[in-house]
Amino acid sequence: MAKTSNHPLLVEERVILIALIATWPAYLGGLLYVLGSMIAWVLLALVCLRSLVEGNAVYFRTSPLSCLWILAMGLMLLCLWYAHIDWELGAGKTIKSSFGWAKGWALFALFIFLGSILPLTLSRISRACCWVACMGAAYAFISIFAYALSLPQSLFISPLQFMGGGGPEFFDVRLYGINPETGWPRWFFYAPWAPAAGLVATLMLMMCAREQHWLMRGLGIASCALMIILCQSRVAWLLLLLIFPVYYFSRLTNQRWVYLLLGATVPVMILFSADVLELLNSTMDNIKNSRPDSTRVRAELAQIALQSWESDAYLFGHGIVIAGPKSVEFMPIGSHHSWYGLLYVKGLIGLLAFATPLVLSLLYLFWRANAHPDIATGFALVVILCVYSFTENLEILAYLIWPALLWIGACLNPRREFLSQITKTEAQGHLQIAK
Repeated sequence: MAKTSNHPLLVEERVILIALIATWPAYLGGLLYVLGSMIAWVLLALVCLRSLVEGNAVYFRTSPLSCLWILAMGLMLLCLWYAHIDWELGAGKTIKSSFGWAKGWALFALFIFLGSILPLTLSRISRACCWVACMGAAYAFISIFAYALSLPQSLFISPLQFMGGGGPEFFDVRLYGINPETGWPRWFFYAPWAPAAGLVATLMLMMCAREQHWLMRGLGIASCALMIILCQSRVAWLLLLLIFPVYYFSRLTNQRWVYLLLGATVPVMILFSADVLELLNSTMDNIKNSRPDSTRVRAELAQIALQSWESDAYLFGHGIVIAGPKSVEFMPIGSHHSWYGLLYVKGLIGLLAFATPLVLSLLYLFWRANAHPDIATGFALVVILCVYSFTENLEILAYLIWPALLWIGACLNPRREFLSQITKTEAQGHLQIAK
């Protein structure tokens, strides 16, 4: 898989690394949503152009799971169109929602597909993630001083907000935020809200951990941990404690002693199951009670989404998102949960279209995780997405998590080593011709 390599950068990989390094400058310029939404389509155009010019079919030798992601996200679009026709929402809303699909669910398929066909050097992505995390830590220290000096929370809102997104918060450049329940500062970094920052930092944590240089790896991991702590996302805090054990367990699945240990542990756990369940329930209650208003809003939004889906649009959903009542502070229905959001907007068919490739990818990467640490990292990334799918709407955050999707796509292709060798040889040949 991906070890440190000195072979020349292809155009596509250069674009990816530049876009990743430009995360913070793009955010400070109000361009991050545009960058994350457009880069997949730019990369796809470059790949198509390269295949036409060079006539090399190797750039489309993808994996079955990557093809499944493409078919599933295409089915999402069909569900969207059917719901718009069924509810007579009009051509204007249909076009707008189709553009929303292109900036949301379509990015899952595109980045995973691109990650599977491009011979990416994942160690370079790890290094870029370390730089982004270190810039996040520097931004945290600057914003802490800004809070201490009582400077304004928001610097400005980008005029590019007309391009869409979930609201002005996607284009708001902020130094820090305030938790309304506690009155204490809470950091969003370059995400639209704090829990989304926790998702991004947790994904980046696992990619930074694959950095080869010990100093950069340490700085990257420490910076990601700082971001997780300051964003005050309860799910991110939990994953900070659990994701590395999950990663190391997946690396040991080919060891017989692991299964012997599990076999000896299960009877003990059964004996103390009542105490364990009581401890888990108590922990969950403490987590929920730490932010009771947020927990109440999430529960009410889930109930509204389920009732509306079951009674009005069982198979194909409502097609669009609408704001909830005052009791949920007018939050969009399904906005705090990927699965409830899918049921409400795209129905049962849409939910299955996302669940099927996600679960199969999780199982496949777990099966192959012991083959290489990069694949185990890909498995950990899918685990993080699965966990956060129950607390966030992943669709509208696709523009932030695209490096993780590229990594997952690279790990889903069983012919990745072959692709890397082909492209390395071609790149060296191009270099010699240039000389």
